[in-house]
Amino acid sequence: MSSTPFRTALQVLSTAAFLSLSALPMAFAASAEDLDKDSAQALQALYKSHPLAATLSQKAKAVLIFPNIVKAGLVFGGSYGEGELLEGSKVDGYYNSVTASWGLQAGAQSYGYAVFLMSDKALKYVHDTHGWEIGVGPTVVVVDEGVAKNLSSSTLKDDAYAFIFGQQGLMAGVSIEGTKVTRIKR
Repeated sequence: MSSTPFRTALQVLSTAAFLSLSALPMAFAASAEDLDKDSAQALQALYKSHPLAATLSQKAKAVLIFPNIVKAGLVFGGSYGEGELLEGSKVDGYYNSVTASWGLQAGAQSYGYAVFLMSDKALKYVHDTHGWEIGVGPTVVVVDEGVAKNLSSSTLKDDAYAFIFGQQGLMAGVSIEGTKVTRIKR
């Protein structure tokens, strides 16, 4: 079976992208102290740029914060980052965030995200699952400018609210739908 130059090039690029993405967890493994520092800085920056996030933090049962997610793709792509679950000011555990994707995509970017867990049910779900896929389980509302205009502390009804922040890079758009969040040891 002969292969066209285009198909061969696509296979080589796809393999290279997959291999580089599989190395992401090792490249970004951070110490507990680094995650604590980076998470605190990311939350302060988020609260400064989105006052609603600061308001949510006062009512949230816990905050799942991922200060630095790296996303890359060339047809096949993925993202990886590490963060922590904060209950008040106490770190309750460390987590990773992993997403895999395929389709028309090329580029790389970094961003952070925070999920404010508003109910005991949402917090229990994170504790009890051995890998929570965002979009399955508790309802997560991604807060953008449109949602923020209509949301106040008296209209909070959902289990969790997520903010994506600090986007940098050359890929269009970020979605956390389909992201798997898993507890890790630090």
